[in-house]
Amino acid sequence: MNPMKDRKIGLVGLGRMGGNMARCLHEKGYHVSAVLDVNESVAAELADELGATAYTKLSELTADADVILTVVTDDRAMDAIFFGDDNLLAGADGCVFINCATLTPAVHQRVEAAAIKVGAQCLEACMASSIPQARNGELFLMVGGEESVFHANQPLLDDLSKALHFVGPAGKASEVKALVNMVMNINTAALAEGLGIGDALGIDLKMLCDIFSQTGANSRVLETDAEDMILRDHDCYFSAAHAAKDSGIALALAAEQGVDTPLAQATWNQFTRLVTLGKGELDKSGVAELTFQGRT
Repeated sequence: MNPMKDRKIGLVGLGRMGGNMARCLHEKGYHVSAVLDVNESVAAELADELGATAYTKLSELTADADVILTVVTDDRAMDAIFFGDDNLLAGADGCVFINCATLTPAVHQRVEAAAIKVGAQCLEACMASSIPQARNGELFLMVGGEESVFHANQPLLDDLSKALHFVGPAGKASEVKALVNMVMNINTAALAEGLGIGDALGIDLKMLCDIFSQTGANSRVLETDAEDMILRDHDCYFSAAHAAKDSGIALALAAEQGVDTPLAQATWNQFTRLVTLGKGELDKSGVAELTFQGRT
């Protein structure tokens, strides 16, 4: 028996990841009772689908949930839902917050401290996966917070993930996730350059990818992004804007520790350039638009 299936689950942030996490939990027998999104029509549609209630006030959602998952875009959004005039902490005594966004470590630490003050508990559950994994309960999760809170909520986390790692106190999961995405973004930008040069040289790109896959040029990104780069299919799974944000978090962490990171800096420059060009909502594979001749 999974005792967490008797608890009411709320979700704040119903975009590509949050909405599909809600569907996954619902299909696995959890009571998804409350949902909220800045796009009220999205929340209303999902509530109808799952038999939940769509709220427009954060404090009202808190009153109708025992465990609240948040999936927001950045530090500013996180500050708004926890420290704004209407916030999730109002009446949160006994609640558990599981915060899934990639944010700066300091924000997760501040939210945990504020939750403890009102009698709530808090975990950060950073995701290294995309939309299909959210939908199917196959996320890769890095979790930070109090270890006892992690173990108490592990059944739910297990049902959302295929790989689950407790990495330490609040803030540590964000550090690890920032490094994961920094390296992923470097690999993505490097692949875009390799394919762009190959295209300019008139090399058959399918053959080039086959050779990459059997040599030291192989990477997970080659599997997920190469074809999209070649075909210019940049439907968004992980946006260029998020890539820029996450590489920026990693750069700030490196600067704090006095570590020189020229590759991460160059990659951040590329993704930031995409955002500046108005292409931040392209998938990260869109960085190839900067490296193939004749595309920009």
